[in-house]
Amino acid sequence: MILIARRAELLQSLKDEIAQIAPKSDVVIKICDLANSENVLTLWDELKSYELKALINNAGFGDYGAVGERDLSKVLQMLELNIISLTLLSHLFVRDYKRKPAQLINISSAGGYSMVPNAVTYCASKFFVSAFTEGLHRELAQDKEVKKQAKVLAPAATRTEFGPVATDDAGYDYDAAFKRYHSSEEMAEFLLTLYDSDECVGAVDRNNFEFSLQAPRFDYAGKR
Repeated sequence: MILIARRAELLQSLKDEIAQIAPKSDVVIKICDLANSENVLTLWDELKSYELKALINNAGFGDYGAVGERDLSKVLQMLELNIISLTLLSHLFVRDYKRKPAQLINISSAGGYSMVPNAVTYCASKFFVSAFTEGLHRELAQDKEVKKQAKVLAPAATRTEFGPVATDDAGYDYDAAFKRYHSSEEMAEFLLTLYDSDECVGAVDRNNFEFSLQAPRFDYAGKR
């Protein structure tokens, strides 16, 4: 497992937690700020010595508030991370692993299929993730020699650092904000279910919080 993020102390803590669960696991830590496209290219060069079986593009954050009233530097960083870096990594992974049995799983959101009040820009960034990944799934499926798959996971409310970061509120209360939400452990189980399937989309219904595997949801003009 190769863990990639900005904060070394949290990555080390996660590595230690994994070691307790699976003592024989081999975990590599890479410190990288993926909101910088040059860092993405450097990181990929560092990963060339590994044979990847899956790439999970989970890096991203939200920004809640009305358009025109947000910190533009935060908005730009969000778009760089949610869209640009994810797209670059997807292109690089497909380029180098197109003929290999590997999976690309991009993390979108329930907000990548429906707009949420006060989260218009964030949702738009996740609409891109959903549409891009579904389109890539279709594109790869048309080439019978391609062994790799592209999939998209679309969570609804999940208790992580997402809420505090999106609202700029360190005291953000998930219990007060939502009647229902999932834990990160539950979301990891959903991701593994998607990984083991042949479907393109793993999505949580925002109304009943049920998880289901689905075919691509966006219209596609090419051959199906």
